[in-house]
Amino acid sequence: IRAFTKGGYADMRRVHTWNRGFTKNPAYARYEALASEIHRAIMFIEAAGADFDGLKVVDLYSAHEALLLEYEAALTRIDSRSGQLYNTSGHFLWIGERTRQLDGAHIELLREVRNPVGVKIGPTVTPEEVIGIIDKLNPQGEEGRLTFITRMGADKIRDVLPSIASAVARDGRPVVWITDPMHGNTIETATGVKTRDFDTIMNEVEGFFEVLYENAMVPAGLHIELTGDDVTEVLGGSENLDELRLNERYETRVDPRLNHQQSLEIAFRVAELLRRSENLDE
Repeated sequence: IRAFTKGGYADMRRVHTWNRGFTKNPAYARYEALASEIHRAIMFIEAAGADFDGLKVVDLYSAHEALLLEYEAALTRIDSRSGQLYNTSGHFLWIGERTRQLDGAHIELLREVRNPVGVKIGPTVTPEEVIGIIDKLNPQGEEGRLTFITRMGADKIRDVLPSIASAVARDGRPVVWITDPMHGNTIETATGVKTRDFDTIMNEVEGFFEVLYENAMVPAGLHIELTGDDVTEVLGGSENLDELRLNERYETRVDPRLNHQQSLEIAFRVAELLRRSENLDE
């Protein structure tokens, strides 16, 4: 991954190359205009003499859930230069929905390290709990220190998130907002196959954007499980994967992933949401 991101493949001028595997998709025509618009803008910037060095590569950071306390504790070290604690198992670490108890060991461990940290919040979270989490993990309101990762389910996010976002806004300490639209939308088929539905995933993403925009907050990212392979693990998308096709290339041992076609489709759909927000600002 580092070789790709540092070797020139991440160059913004290669936007059409990134989409090459998507061109045969029935949905591609819908997004070709957007891809061409990005390409023309990049070419204009280059012709104007702008410095493209910063757009040729991207930085790579690693992240994972800080679940196994023994593992995370063993890799928590003192920086000899600053004397501060850092967890060296990853750049960004998060606490899961099931282990975010305010008096629990997972919050206690991560409150001591200097890494940026996240907490997943599900449909049962309360405004009082999120303020308690801020008190524990970012009491001084340090910019970029704390991220909330919503995973509420498409049928609940529009009902639960507004009161949470309002409480954080009133508190005033900064929070980075990410959505995880996959873990709250896991289903099983009639034959017991664990899967997710593309439209349901996208519905939660849209709800996340809607609520944050209504509260003048910025959607900062998505936590998506995906692969560049042509797996058949998530229903729907423009390929219209149905339950019968799940068995063609269902390869995961843990969680169903978007394949590369579905991944590109969700990227373009999010680009449309961002464009919609620009129109609202105007």
